[in-house]
Amino acid sequence: MNKSALFRIIIFMILALVLFELVAGKEGTWAVQEYPLIWLILGVLFLCAYLLETSVKTLERVLYNTLSDEAKERYDAATIARKEQEFAGIKKTYAKMLGSKPIEDEGEIELDHNYDGIRELDNNLPPWWVYLFYATILFGVVYLTKYHVFDIAPDQAEEYLQEVAVAEKEIEEYKKTAKNLIDVNTVTLLTDASDLKAGKSIFQDNCIACHKADGGGGIGPNLTDRHWILGGGIKNVFNTISEGGRDGKGMVSWKADLSPSEMAQVASYVMSFQGTTPAEPKEAEGEIWEDPDAPKDVAPATPVTQVDSTAVTFND
Repeated sequence: MNKSALFRIIIFMILALVLFELVAGKEGTWAVQEYPLIWLILGVLFLCAYLLETSVKTLERVLYNTLSDEAKERYDAATIARKEQEFAGIKKTYAKMLGSKPIEDEGEIELDHNYDGIRELDNNLPPWWVYLFYATILFGVVYLTKYHVFDIAPDQAEEYLQEVAVAEKEIEEYKKTAKNLIDVNTVTLLTDASDLKAGKSIFQDNCIACHKADGGGGIGPNLTDRHWILGGGIKNVFNTISEGGRDGKGMVSWKADLSPSEMAQVASYVMSFQGTTPAEPKEAEGEIWEDPDAPKDVAPATPVTQVDSTAVTFND
C-alpha cells in the first residue's frame, strides 16, 4: 500500500470519528466513551477502507499486466512524474520554512574562516524558528495586557478560586438531595413526619425483638430513659446502629443492611422515645448522657446589697 492510500484511509477514519462525535457526542464526554460500540463500527470501516484500497491496487496491477511494453513504459514514466509531484505543495512549504541552501549552492554562503579544514556557513535562522519567536513575543504582550494591565479576564489563580467556589456550591446542592451521603459527622436529627414514619417501620421490622415496640427494652437496653451505654444524641445513636454495639454482647452492625438515610431515620425515631413511659421499662443501663452542645442553664445572680461604710447610725 502506497503513502497516498494510507493517507486517504487515515483521513477517512478521522472524518468518521468526528462525525460520530458530532452526532452522538454529549457535553463533557466522548461519544466513544458513551457508546463503546463505536469502536467496533470504526474497526469495520477501517477494514472496508483497507480492502477497497487493496482491491483498487490489485485491479491496477492486473490492468498493468495487460498493457503492451510501450504502454507500460509510458505508464511507468507517468507514475514516476506523479510521485515526484506528490505532496509537492507540502514539500515546497517545508523547504521554505527550513530556509536551508541545497548542498550544491552552499558555496554561496561559505565564510572565509577555516578551522583546521572545518569551514563555516553563513546560514540564516530557519524561518519557522523566527516566526515562532515573533509569535511568542506577540503572545506575551497580549497575555500581559489582558490579564495584568487591563484585567479583562481572570488569571489562572482567580479562575481556580472561582471554580472551587462553584464546585463547593454544587456539592452543597448535591448533598441536599443525596441522602445516602450521610455519615456520623453529618447526620442530623430528623423531625419530619415522613422520616419518623419510615424510621418507625424500620424499627418495628428489625428492633422490637430486643427493645420492644415502645422502646422499654428487653434483651436490649431501655431507650426511653437518659442512660446510654454508648452515648446518646443523634450522632452516637447513628454510630451505634451503623457500627454495632459492644463486642460479644451488643447488637450487630446494620450498615450492610440499611442505607445511611434509613439509619438516620431509625436513629431519629429512637430519639423520639426519650421522655416517654413504656409499659414495662427495663432497669437503666449505662450512664446519664448530657448533650455537650446543649445550652447551659445559668443560675440567676444573687442580688447584692451595697452598704455605705461611711454612713453613721445614731441610736436613741
